Amino acid sequence: MALTLMKGSEAIAEAAIRAGARFFFGYPITPQTEIPEYMSARMPEVGGCFLQAESEVAAINMIYGAAGTGARAITSSSSPGVSLKQEGISYCAGAQLPCVILNVMRGGPGLGNIQASQGDYFQGVKGGGNGDYHLLTYAPASVQEAIDIMMFAFDKAEQYRVPVLFLADGIIAQMMEPVEMPEMVDFKIDPEKKPWAATGWKPGDDPAKRAQINSIYINTEDLSVHNDELQKVYREIEANECRYEEYMTEDAEFVITAFGTVARIAKSAVDELREKGIKAGLFRPITVWPFPYKALADCVCRDGVKAVLDVECNEGQMLEDVKLGLNGAKPVDFFGHCGSQMPTTAEIVTKILAMKEGK
Repeated sequence: MALTLMKGSEAIAEAAIRAGARFFFGYPITPQTEIPEYMSARMPEVGGCFLQAESEVAAINMIYGAAGTGARAITSSSSPGVSLKQEGISYCAGAQLPCVILNVMRGGPGLGNIQASQGDYFQGVKGGGNGDYHLLTYAPASVQEAIDIMMFAFDKAEQYRVPVLFLADGIIAQMMEPVEMPEMVDFKIDPEKKPWAATGWKPGDDPAKRAQINSIYINTEDLSVHNDELQKVYREIEANECRYEEYMTEDAEFVITAFGTVARIAKSAVDELREKGIKAGLFRPITVWPFPYKALADCVCRDGVKAVLDVECNEGQMLEDVKLGLNGAKPVDFFGHCGSQMPTTAEIVTKILAMKEGK
């Protein structure tokens, strides 16, 4: 299949449509505004619905409604906009509604700026809304990887009945890369496969089969049972859905951990360090929830590994998961910037060289 040069935001939007998304609800916010712009033109062409909501709060509640019918629904926003969606995201998680949410991260906190950042890791991975819930969360490192993940994101959302979150940054959305776009998925709502979906009920139908979409359980015991069921799903996701990449870790003495765009920078640093005779490698989580704790420990807890350097475009949010995964087995250092200032290859190389010298 021929490669096509596409902007990240437009490629991700097209992939969502090809994966079966027929409902998009969103609100413009830089640096992801090209996603709703693209959807506004493309959705009508495939018989879908594009609606620019009056706010991010309205958009996520529209997602709740569309997902409740079994349709494939998607929304996108950026950092402060995703903050506004948190109540609705928690509702979707509590009601077990499969949907896809895109967060094209920008600098923060608050309004921050409109440049790329990785400052929403805590929000996405640790839960930005109320209650004990998780989102199946992917952190793509390239436009092509974002496309590839999108093609199965709805399948995973429906398999586990959970919202799926994309933690991308502004660079992924704004860069142009040659990509291979997959074929269109022939998706139709099948009430037999989604008995939970509100697909219509009329007098005379069996009342016991009437679908009700809600996340409220007034009775304490009922809520406890519901939470236990959610936790069973999350344990299943943890067991089956961890994804990660290892690069030149087989003989590495220094392992760099990074996700998203920063991992691409870190990979260049690994290559440069190898040229200098330093045995460096990269461990990149692709799912940041569930975090691949065991895979990280297996990678790092070897006799040859001297230390780990976590690199992020924030002040060390994934660092906590790296430390949890290693549980003190190896020294862990950190290098990063806030305010949308991406770490550079030269800075990472310099940091590793200093670690090698014991500094």
